Amino acid sequence: MEFIWNYSADKPSTIKSFLKELDIPRSFISWVKFSGSIQLNGQEVTVRKDIKAGDAVSLVTANEQGYDTVIPAYDGIEVVYEDRDLLVVNKPVDVVSIPSIKNPSSSMANRIRGYYMEKQYADQVIHIVTRLDRDTSGLMLIAKHRLAHALLDRQIQARKIIKIYYAISSRADWLEHGLIDAPIARDEDSIITRRVHESGKQAMTEYWLEESLTNSSLLKLQLHTGRTHQIRVHMQHLDGALVGDDLYGGIMTEPLMRQALHCGELRFKQPFTGEELVIKQSLPSDMQEWINLNRA
Repeated sequence: MEFIWNYSADKPSTIKSFLKELDIPRSFISWVKFSGSIQLNGQEVTVRKDIKAGDAVSLVTANEQGYDTVIPAYDGIEVVYEDRDLLVVNKPVDVVSIPSIKNPSSSMANRIRGYYMEKQYADQVIHIVTRLDRDTSGLMLIAKHRLAHALLDRQIQARKIIKIYYAISSRADWLEHGLIDAPIARDEDSIITRRVHESGKQAMTEYWLEESLTNSSLLKLQLHTGRTHQIRVHMQHLDGALVGDDLYGGIMTEPLMRQALHCGELRFKQPFTGEELVIKQSLPSDMQEWINLNRA
């Protein structure tokens, strides 16, 4: 893949300084030096080369070969958004995000690898930026190459990637808007579950009441921190466990036989164009059916 930037400043500079201004990670530049090439107006050079207004600086990378541990699966994916650098998919329920010993070939990463192979993309490494629990549905963000992954990771660290979730809580009396600020720690009796406890790390979840239902509520939520099971734990803590979330005390009843949690919106900047992207995905059928059946 080739990345091209045009230098437009009046003052001469060097490629090294220009790439630093662009905030290109040094580790990526080192990888390009080793496996690709740095070019100025089509000619291979070093980062010490001087540049002037009108020059084109290129980083040409080697193709990223896929890992044998990610077995391609051809179950199909629902693509919500795609460009040269990014892929956003709608993850269904009962699919894990990444392979494991228990699920070596049925994860979203396996399905995306199969999609890449069908498309014959040059870069075959799966760079998952945002993942979801097995029984959480909705939007997942994937970087299609190494540089996009690095730049999106910086947005995550700066909390500039906004994830909006929709959930059905088994509590009916939520305020119109609130902020849950309650630290989350590991459960003493489990390696899986978490709990609200003063010994934990700060966890903040903002919510808005979207609709009051019979003995339940549809909430919109935004994570301001990223703790494991954060929404599920905070809902349980305030006596409003998610419908279908039996791990945290939620009621399990048809049509919701899994936690009623859906990532319905992603907001972030396209790391190369700077465009503000807002990507949305409607509720899945099981959550919508519950809402229809339980409207007050």
